[in-house]
Amino acid sequence: MDLMTPEQLDTIFLAAQKGDLFAYFGYGSLVNRDTHRTEIYGAVRAKVRGWRRHWQGRPQHGDSPISLLSVKAESDPDHELPGLLVFDRIENLGALDEREFNYHRRTVEAGAIVLPVEMSMEVPVFIYEGKPEVAPGTDHAILQSYLDAVLQGYLLEYGEDEVRRFIADTHAFDHTPIIRDRHEPRYMRSVALRDEEAQLFDETLAANGVQYREMA
Repeated sequence: MDLMTPEQLDTIFLAAQKGDLFAYFGYGSLVNRDTHRTEIYGAVRAKVRGWRRHWQGRPQHGDSPISLLSVKAESDPDHELPGLLVFDRIENLGALDEREFNYHRRTVEAGAIVLPVEMSMEVPVFIYEGKPEVAPGTDHAILQSYLDAVLQGYLLEYGEDEVRRFIADTHAFDHTPIIRDRHEPRYMRSVALRDEEAQLFDETLAANGVQYREMA
């Protein structure tokens, strides 16, 4: 979805004037609107310059370390990362921080956001960067149920090409296995896939040589 309705835009501009608005850039599960748990004002496809996705271990983990999708500053300041810019109510910021408790909330410079249309307003924009892994080098793995939610979000917002780009462009995919939990989801905001979506994701991952691990 490229644009918001005129009614949504009016509401967002009014909230910004009152100081009741913040925005955040989603690059993982937050790209999938079905995983949102707060009543937002609206969302629009966008890009952020100077950040790149990667898989890492979590700041804490149990017997089965789970991968965390994060971003890090990119050496190329013009590198553009596609995602979803979400406009939310300021009273929901605490709930979002709680959801993203494994992440540091970072402020994004206004000039780093690339939008499909001009939106001139002053609003804080955040991106969530994963906290450092407590024990680097752990044998962490990606939950398939989480990855399904991420890829479905990119598919619905951008189409098949962005699904392929996500897999090809996200650092550490080549040595991070995937735990097969699609039919017994461990991700708390898991989504239902259509058969053709599951086939697309599986075939694209296989073409990139991704390895799998069975559930323990």
